[in-house]
Formats: sequence, structure tokens, C-alpha cells
Amino acid sequence: MSSVLRPLTFAAIVGAAIAFLSPGMAAVSPEAAEVQVQMAKLLFADGRYIEAFDAFEQAKPSDDPRIRREALAGSVTTALRLGDFSHAYADVQTLMKTGVKDAEGVSLYGDSLWAVGLFEESEKKFQDAMALQPSHPRALHGMARGLAARSKLTEALNTGLVAMNASSRDAEIHHTVGSIYERMHRYEEAANAYSSYINLLPNKDRSAKAAWARAEVRFLRAFGARVPLELDPASVGKLHTVPFRILNEKVIVRGKVNKGPQMDFVLDTGSEQTVISRETGARMGIRPIVNILSAGVGDLGVRELELTRLDELEIGSLKIRNVPSIIKNPPLHGLPTREMESFSPLGLGLSLMIDYDKLELTMGSQLPAETADVELPLRMHRLAMVPGHVQGGPASFIVDTGGQVISISTDTASGLERGEMRNIPLKVYGASGWDRDAFLMPGVDLAFNKIQYHNLSVVVLNLRAPSVLLGFRLGGIIGYKFLSRYKVSIDLDRSIVQLKQRPVNRAN
Repeated sequence: MSSVLRPLTFAAIVGAAIAFLSPGMAAVSPEAAEVQVQMAKLLFADGRYIEAFDAFEQAKPSDDPRIRREALAGSVTTALRLGDFSHAYADVQTLMKTGVKDAEGVSLYGDSLWAVGLFEESEKKFQDAMALQPSHPRALHGMARGLAARSKLTEALNTGLVAMNASSRDAEIHHTVGSIYERMHRYEEAANAYSSYINLLPNKDRSAKAAWARAEVRFLRAFGARVPLELDPASVGKLHTVPFRILNEKVIVRGKVNKGPQMDFVLDTGSEQTVISRETGARMGIRPIVNILSAGVGDLGVRELELTRLDELEIGSLKIRNVPSIIKNPPLHGLPTREMESFSPLGLGLSLMIDYDKLELTMGSQLPAETADVELPLRMHRLAMVPGHVQGGPASFIVDTGGQVISISTDTASGLERGEMRNIPLKVYGASGWDRDAFLMPGVDLAFNKIQYHNLSVVVLNLRAPSVLLGFRLGGIIGYKFLSRYKVSIDLDRSIVQLKQRPVNRAN
């Protein structure tokens, strides 16, 4: 019965909306706005987010406070689905000014703060929402995601499961639970959660998100009875210190794949998985399992690569088996250097310490206590993020040992007031090819806790594609030119990044 009634109801609402509204209207009657909001909700439920967003936007000028709040909330939720994080954040602030005090509205505020990279502020809003309604599923979901970002995975899973039970039809909650299971190396349970996510998507047969999730499910289940990221017994509970050298402002260590010959690896915390080149994969007979989408700096934005499993990765005394990895195939052409092998201890679930004076990298489940000049809160959501300020405004930065410069995103740069200062075009390449829109912006003030930069020239990069893939707006990247001034500890267990100043005459 419902399958017959729903299209008729939808058609009736569309017809009514056409009769009541025109695109150029600045204000709408309560009746027309009510119809528009109902149409927008149906479009949203059908996965037609662009049309839903437009419909919610048309209802926002309503004089009826209730309808205006519904339209604003719908616009925020839909903008988040579309990856228009700045619009969602602007609208949710307007929504809060209408006097919204319920858990639903406060949770939506938390989601919007997360989407612009304000993770600590986001967690506070979810706590506020739970104070109003302890069992609210979106507040619980936000708390689970925040706990996972602080590497409190057991608490995150328990909270996520409560959220999932409270709202079993919310696809995003299933996805978050799947990502937590995956970080806990419980791949079969992660695959089950992702499968539920796919089944709950409104357009699962044509959705790019569903296609990605199906590939992820196939990859996770390809591990079978193998233990993912299994430390060799001799590596468990130990610190692993290896020498490195600096090449083109990158940290280079030696390692082996599948007991093969020694090769160079870039230490790259800006990548969530170990990476091997197409040539290495072909030479060692490593076959891809599925194709995935990856995003990074460059004109391509989103790039299709191959996902595989390494039987063993060996870096110094660290040996780890069944390692999820990326094969950079198809390779990029026209770059000044070949794409190198790389790895991130963070992607292996290990903390790390980089001593640029001794040229030593230390990895382990727990790092020794260290004194530091500066501590920054760490949020690990696929990549390592720390908070900073650009011209006094907050932004989140990727800690990228594989990067070279300090950069900000075009979204961050577009919000700066800088008078008549001229931008200088640059030719920059990254994981997705050349970024021909990159430029150098002089006269920028940056701050990371007590670390202050005044009138700094920063590189501006288009980080739109990785932002959408990650689910929040990237403020920028801190690479070698920032990190090499310090002894750097990235501590997953304590969720902090520690920076100890190197002697001035030795810092690069």
C-alpha cells in the first residue's frame, strides 16, 4: 500500500509547490512554505540532495518561525550531505539564533562544527545535546565519532552501538560503527556494518557512496581468517627505532615488503595506508583486490587506485603482517619525480616520534614520557589533525610528514581579509597530480598554541576533494618546514602532538 501511496503523495506535493512558488520569490506564504518543506523532505529521503537543498532554501524566507526552523535545519542537513560545509555552518548559526534548545538542533550544531574541523567545540555540543536528551541518537553518534578520533575505540564502539540501536535506520551511524570496527581490526564486523550502511542508502543502486562501500566490504572480507595488521610476536610491546635520512625535505627509511629486497619508504602521515608503486607491485607479484577512490592535492582531485594486502611489512625491527595497502596504479605522468613507496605508523595503529637531530624514527604502541615546549590536541579521523588559527580564525591542519611546506586551503584563504596584497602563482604537485591553481599568499598570521608566525608566506592549495572524502573542511597542512624545527611526537594513546624546540643553530 505504502509503495503506491508514496509516489502519488510526492507528485501531489510537487504539483502544489509549483503552483505556490516561483524561483524569484523573496518571501513565501506559510501554506506554500509548508508544502515546500514537505517536498524537500521527500526529495531528501529519496537521495535527491541537490533538489532537496534547493527546496529547503526556497522555504527559508517564511515568516512562520516553525517552518523557517524546519527549512534551516533541512538546509543544514542537506548541505552536510553535499559536502557544502561552510554553507551548513553558516545556516546552523542562524538556526541557533531562532532559540532552538532541543537535542536535535544542538546535535545538528555539533555536526556542523565537526564539518568545519572544529572537533573540540563539536564534542562539547554533543555533550550539551546529551544533557538535554541522554538517548538522542545523533548526539550519541557525534560522541562516538569524537571518541574514535581521540583513539578511545572501545568507548567509541559502545557509544556507537547504543546510537545504532536507538536509530537503526540512520545509515551514517552504521558507517561510523563500521569505521570503528575497522580501526579495531575487526574486519568481518566492519564489513557487516558497511553492508547495513549500503542497504540503508536511498539510492544504493546508483550511489557513488554505495559503490565505494561495496568495494570496502569486498576488501575487508578478502582477509578471511587472516589477522589484519598482526604484529610479529618479537615486535609486540616494544619500541622500534630506525635511522632515516632527509631527501628533498622528506623523511626516508629503509624497509622490506614480503621479505623482498630493501627499498626506500617515505614516512608519510598524510596518507592513511602503506603505498607501493605499480612497478614494485608487478615485480613482487602483488595483485590488487579492489579499486578505490583516493583524494589529494592536484588537478585530478579524486583518483582511482588499487587496494591490496601485503603479507608482511618490515621497517627495522618492526614486522607486521596482513597490511592493507594501496598500489599507485594507474600511475601519474608528467611529475618531476616518480611516486615513491610510503608508509605511516599511524595507519598501522602505532604512535611515532621523529628526532630530526639524531635522524631517528621511533614507533610503538606507547611512547615514553617526554617533555615538550608545545602540546596540541590530536584528532585521528583517517588522518592526524591538529588545531591552528589563520588570521585569528580557527582551522584544522593535517600533520603531514610527507609534505614539505606550510599550506592553507582555498576555502580558508577565501575567508581572509588582506587588502591589496598580491598572490603569486605557483606550480605545485601532489598525490593527485599538478595543482595549477596553487599560489603563494604572503602576509598571513598563523598560530599553533604558543607557536606564532607573523606575515608568513603560505602556499594555498585546493583541498576540496580530500575535504569531501574526509567529511570535514581541511584548514591546511603542516609539513617538513614546520615539523623539522622540533622533535615531534604523535601519540595516539594520549591523543596529543608534542613539539620540543630544536637548537636554533641545528634546526632547518
